[in-house]
Amino acid sequence: MRTARCGAVVLATLALLAGCATQKPVAPARRPADVRAEIVRLMPAGAKDRSGWATDITAAFAALGVEPSTQNLCASLAVIEQESTFSVDPAVPNLGRIARAEIDRRAEQHHVPQLLVRGALALKSSNGKSYADRIAAVRTERELSLVYEDLIDRIPLGQRLFAGSNPVRTGGPMQVSVAFAERHAREHPYPYATQDSIRHELFSRRGGVYFGIAHLLGYPAAYDRMIYRFADFNAGFYASRNAAFQNAVVLASGIPLALDGDLVDYEDDKPGATELAVRSLGKQIDFSDAQIHRALKRGEEADFEKSTLYERVFALAERQERKPLPRAMMPRIDLKSPKITRKLTTEWFATRVDQRYRTCLGKAGGGV
Repeated sequence: MRTARCGAVVLATLALLAGCATQKPVAPARRPADVRAEIVRLMPAGAKDRSGWATDITAAFAALGVEPSTQNLCASLAVIEQESTFSVDPAVPNLGRIARAEIDRRAEQHHVPQLLVRGALALKSSNGKSYADRIAAVRTERELSLVYEDLIDRIPLGQRLFAGSNPVRTGGPMQVSVAFAERHAREHPYPYATQDSIRHELFSRRGGVYFGIAHLLGYPAAYDRMIYRFADFNAGFYASRNAAFQNAVVLASGIPLALDGDLVDYEDDKPGATELAVRSLGKQIDFSDAQIHRALKRGEEADFEKSTLYERVFALAERQERKPLPRAMMPRIDLKSPKITRKLTTEWFATRVDQRYRTCLGKAGGGV
């Protein structure tokens, strides 16, 4: 018996050694200098200060712990090109006029007479110019954000119109949400010394690419195509996965839904259209209304796709359709903003970025 056990141990040891011998070697981490060189090579020909951009992008990948693969680099470069054409503080056409119209809209909403608005904007701001003149002259969101900060801090009407909150909600070369950047900085160490605020950091190149890459690549997603990350970048984490889940709910229930990726209203416990449709399936999937609500509130988490609710809804829909259903779909969202003057959608944005991404991969020699 002892001889047999010893023989078994020897065989197991040999098998383990053989397995180690054939195991794929782990690729060493890429040298920052090599990453910077590849970024410079992949950037569009017209981009200025290529070395500076490459340095900040490389640092962002390292700080976030995201693999600087060619695919990830090209994805980041594609978003930067789409959102700002590699301008740290991109100009927005007619921004001064748009901002003034927004102030008038808010004044009307709060029943503030135009005479009072014009009087407040005629006052001198902190740099000696009137607020009206500064707003008329702004070209970028950073400039407008600074005017709003001054207006809110110094003029009571500014507090009233903007409720103490700067209405410039996005910024920087990747057009990232200020709220996302502030939340990310609370939850993760920001790698640079911040002398002022995260809002101001977002408008810098180093902060803009750091928070942009975090929003694009800093979360796990089992997508088989990068275009769905581009859609999520525009519509929110897991919007593409959740749109596919909504599609399964539609097929299983027969209830039409907007495939927008929003499963619940996270600020209101009142059930929305998607939740009500899932509730109609409650008996078939053996879920109570309360269980459905709790499960759907995990819709912005990676593990939602491993939840029992997710699996049962897809299983039911696929039995009825007699075929596998996609686990990612393009969210159907119309983009709305004072800056947008024509009909645009999340699909339009994702497709445009994907085209740039494929061009970048072609330049890298990786094909499309």
